[in-house]
Order: sequence, then C-alpha cells, then structure tokens
Amino acid sequence: MKSEKLKVALAYSGGLDTTVIVPWLREQYKDCEIVAVCADVGQIKKADYSKHERNALSAGADKLVIIDAQEEFARDYAFEMLKARAVYEGKYLLGTAIARPLIAQKVAQVALSENANAICHGATGKGNDQVRFELTFKAFAPHLQIIAPWRIWDIQSREDAFEFLKQRGIAVPMTPEQSYSRDENLWHLSHEGLELEDPAIEPDYKRILQLSQSPENAPDTPEYVELEFLCGVPVKLNGEALSPAELLKRLNKIGGRHGVGIVDTVENRVVGIKSRGVYETPGGAVLYAAHSKLEELCLDRKTLDFKQSVSAKMAELIYTGEWFTPLRRALAAFVDVTQETVSGSVKLKLYKGNIIAAGATSPHSLYSESLASFTTGNLFDHKDAEGFINLFGLPILTRALAASSGGLS
Repeated sequence: MKSEKLKVALAYSGGLDTTVIVPWLREQYKDCEIVAVCADVGQIKKADYSKHERNALSAGADKLVIIDAQEEFARDYAFEMLKARAVYEGKYLLGTAIARPLIAQKVAQVALSENANAICHGATGKGNDQVRFELTFKAFAPHLQIIAPWRIWDIQSREDAFEFLKQRGIAVPMTPEQSYSRDENLWHLSHEGLELEDPAIEPDYKRILQLSQSPENAPDTPEYVELEFLCGVPVKLNGEALSPAELLKRLNKIGGRHGVGIVDTVENRVVGIKSRGVYETPGGAVLYAAHSKLEELCLDRKTLDFKQSVSAKMAELIYTGEWFTPLRRALAAFVDVTQETVSGSVKLKLYKGNIIAAGATSPHSLYSESLASFTTGNLFDHKDAEGFINLFGLPILTRALAASSGGLS
C-alpha cells in the first residue's frame, strides 16, 4: 500500500466505475488530492454540468474540471476518421475508440497543469479502454504514475461496485436494473452487459435503444437528406452550413428517427477477448454512406483500392488506441491527399433502417457518361480493347502454352 501523498488526475465520466474510484482512492492513498477531469465529447448536456460537479464532489473529489471538447472531437477526430473511412472488423464505426485519445489527452493536460503526480482511469482489465487511455498518457505525461483500480482492487463486478457505494452512503449514479455499460458521445451510443453477454439472445431494442427507433417502428415514409462535402469533410446538411458538432447532432436525430446505424456485433478486443455490443451510430452511418458514394465518383481505381487497405489499418490503430503515433499521422497524410478532390453533394434516402443512395454530384467526378454509355464516343475505340486484352492476358496464355503438350513456340 502506497503511503505517500498523491495528487491524482482522474478521468471522470460520472458513471458507476469512476464514482466508485473517488472514495476508493481516498481510502487507498491517505490524504490524496483528487482532481476529477471530464472531457465533454457529447455525453452530457450543458445544463447538467453543475449536477456533474455536485456528484464528483459528493463522492469525495476536491474539484472537477469540465472541458467542452465537442467541436474538437467532431472536427479533429470523428471527421478525420470519416475521411479515412475506418471501420473495425467490417461493422464497428469506432465510436468509443475514437473519443478515448482526446479524453485521455485532456486528462493528461490537466494533470500537468495541476502539478499532479499520478493519473487514473476507470477502465477494466478486460477492456480496450485501458490500452487507449494509457498509450495516450504515456505520449503526453510519460513521467506520471498510472493508477488503474480495476487491475488492483477487490471489486469484481458491478454489483460489488453498487455495494461499495451503498456501504459508504454515496449516491449511486444508476440502479442495478438499468446497468447496461454504456458509452455516449456525439458519434455514437454503445450498450454492453446484462443479456447482451449471451450472443444467442436477440437484443430487446425497445429497452436498449436511446438514440434510435428500431427499424420496424420507423416512419412508413422515407426521408431524403442531402450532404455537401469539401475535401472529404461534411460542411452542409440539407443546404445549411453547420459546425461539425451541430451537423452530427442534427444528423443523429434524422438517422435515429429512421432506425439507421444500429449494429449488433461480436468483436475481438485488444486483449484477445471476444465481446458483444449493440451500437447506435445513426449520424455516423449516414455520413459513411455519403462519403463512400462520393469517393466512388472522385477517386481513380488504384487510389480507391489502396485506400481500402489504409482504411483497415487506420481502423486497427484507432481501435487499439494508437492515435498519437507516427504511423497514424503518416496514414492521415495519405488520406488527406486522397481527399483533395472528394467534394460535392450526395443525396440519400433513409427508410426503416436502410440508407439508400439517391444521387451524387461532384465537380471532380471521374465518371464520364460518354465513356460509360453503350453509345461509342470519341474517347473510346472498341477496336483498342483487343490489343489490351492480348497484353493483359499474356501471362495466362503463356502459362497455358507451357502446360500444353506442344509447349511454348
């Protein structure tokens, strides 16, 4: 047991785990000073800031620092990920993963400004977030001691955590009956735990969903949305210029109304465990669909093909918390070059969980109607195809001749 006095910067969400950590730190590290830090990436309303502070202080924190990082999160993280079109294991739009580096960076910055000598997070020993938080802490505050309570305390379950707070007379931020493990930000809302831990059970969307309607309860009339992009970044929604955060908020409402972007997936965690989650990403799913449609028009075949491998690698780096690394920055530089011509407008139709393309235009479109048409145009001579096929198929022809009885001639 450590006896020296510590000043700890705690990544504070206001949820069960970080609420438990505050009194636990008090008991384990006598006379320690606790600075709770909350980076708001869309998980709390401005009107609840004072409530958040009261909860932190009543749990035993000395102060709470709240940082409004919504615009920064949308602009520099979510939209950077969108340009790369990073998707983990083909389904997960990385809502939790993309927020963690920003949150951890803000906590580290506060730790340095407050002259703290330790930094603490509430991620579990089975989860991905411990990796994401600690890699960022090492990047920005490498000399600080890292405290990860879930790896050292005796609490083994959420039920234990409820009991821990109850015994100390500390208000619990939720009830056991509502204790899905949730993470919310501007980009998504995730749900884990309870019956979702059994992949054989169908999710009860009426009970689970908060941003979205289930597709069967969505309106019977489709809704069209139009998005305008500039260099791969969405700048207008239905003709109105909006800030990144505001655009996401509005698109979440529209997409959620039609039940789009709901994913039920079993993913492979960094630590090797498979976990199941239900993710709501209504606005993000719409943006990915629109961005993909625009890239179809604006990127040549080889660039688009290679970018898919970059997208997969970028998704892996985001998932594993390697945002502040040279490789991630290098890949981002490649992505930025590809996005120089990804500008234009995309129209989509949203209907009962479906996102349906309804047209796209771009001043940089590589699509040529005269080339694509069955009608012969000036840029294409059908007779040229014969020589192309002969050269393109020469390796196949050579191999076939070599394998035949007559051999090459």
